[in-house]
Amino acid sequence: MARMNLRELQYVLAVAEHLHFGRAAEACAVSQPTLSTQLRKLEEELGVTLFERGGRGVALTPQGREMLPRFQAAVAAVEAVQEGARCARDPLAGRFRLGVIPTLAPYLLPLVFGPIRQALPALRLEPWEDVTNALLAGLRAHELDAALLATEPDGTDLSSLPLFEEPFLAALPPDHALAGRERVSEAELAPDVLVLADGHCLREQALSVCRATGPEEPLLRAASLPTLLNMVAAGYGTTLIPGLAAGAAQDAGLVLRPLEGGAGRLVRLVWRNAFPRREAVDAVSGVIRDRLAGFSSPL
Repeated sequence: MARMNLRELQYVLAVAEHLHFGRAAEACAVSQPTLSTQLRKLEEELGVTLFERGGRGVALTPQGREMLPRFQAAVAAVEAVQEGARCARDPLAGRFRLGVIPTLAPYLLPLVFGPIRQALPALRLEPWEDVTNALLAGLRAHELDAALLATEPDGTDLSSLPLFEEPFLAALPPDHALAGRERVSEAELAPDVLVLADGHCLREQALSVCRATGPEEPLLRAASLPTLLNMVAAGYGTTLIPGLAAGAAQDAGLVLRPLEGGAGRLVRLVWRNAFPRREAVDAVSGVIRDRLAGFSSPL
């Protein structure tokens, strides 16, 4: 029976990726003779030729192509065990998979990514941008460690920690009738308010804010906040934006005004109750709170 070790499996994956022994050896930080010898040894133990070696380069054999997914799965499983052990020894080290809603990610992540890396150098932050329901599903499937949301999650299996209040702003074309006001009434935005497509929490929040007078069916359901900003800039309507997006809105040439009712949203960090690295959750949330301390009223 062949006795494979992790290093040999990594050599297989490197050659399969680069299709060149020299580049694969460089990627694995070993000499080419060492890599070639170990792969020959592995093929002999398995009784299978994994690679065709010729003057024109390297190619996977049919047997190699068939077995490649198994090598990939084996390496991933071992690395997951090693990662888990590292995290168990030090909760502030290793991967931290952080989900972020699309109306927050482009504006918040550039502000906090550097400070998190500086404060927690052993923590490898891996952002995942998606709508709320997809992030909640990712949390429950253990594909995410935590998520930044603007709604309170349902269910008793998740916990959340409020981070900061983000005010909404009215975003208007420069020639709009409301652009000359110091403040804008939420109800006044209703007739021509543009909202995001279904699945975005900002859509429901914007409609809720503006429905005081029962607005008509929204004129547009955009897939992204930049689309809304561009449509408003083109004079197609008005919209509500979260405060962190103010810079992007001004860059698009929009006029921003505070709302008379002071509507906004609460940004919170959500995680599974059973997640074993609560120290990482607290550390990340602490950095975000500190970074946003001057933005609104941190909680």
